[in-house]
Amino acid sequence: MLTLLPFSLSELNSFDRMREPYDLIVSGCFPRLHQENLESTRFFNGYIQTYLERDIRALINLKNIRSFQQFLMLLAGRIGRPVNYSSRSNDIGVSANTIRDWISVLQASQVVLELSPYFENIRKRVVKSSKLYFCDTGLAAHLIGITEGRQLLRDPLRGQLYENFVILEIIKQRLNNGQRKDLYFYRDNHGNEVDVLIPMGRELIPVEITSSETFFDDFHK
Repeated sequence: MLTLLPFSLSELNSFDRMREPYDLIVSGCFPRLHQENLESTRFFNGYIQTYLERDIRALINLKNIRSFQQFLMLLAGRIGRPVNYSSRSNDIGVSANTIRDWISVLQASQVVLELSPYFENIRKRVVKSSKLYFCDTGLAAHLIGITEGRQLLRDPLRGQLYENFVILEIIKQRLNNGQRKDLYFYRDNHGNEVDVLIPMGRELIPVEITSSETFFDDFHK
């Protein structure tokens, strides 16, 4: 069995349409968008109304659609941050258990995915706070009102969406090759952090992701 996320960059190459990186982040990689050359704003309006607000609403027996809409926008605005259920429940006005249930359904529905912190102790990996990313950056961009690549270039969330896009590419390559996702991030008590750790046998390959038009020497620090 293969877990199929939206198209990877290598799959998009078959459409022979070159896109600027930030345009691609905003449009996303859903197959139908590229196969039929659809306008992304209309596509995601329909996707949210039919799949997120109708189908998922039925799964979680949702009564207050406005709270769920706010929750989705909040998730999109906090990509790559450790999950704090109590804080997000206070923001939305629902219980922490409700937030936990909503995230669980979104994960099972391939709307969001989590990146666990790396610890040699397996138990700590399970119980410590994970980071959440969207399974398609186009959906995340749409939820926070970004509709063009040039708009993203000026947006404070540019770095988070770029990080989300790169992590997705790594995950897609692993899943498309029949491998497990098994990616982690690292952060210690001294503020040292690595965006992604990729297991390669008994080794871990660190990956740092930075969005910038200019290279600075401190990127490697």
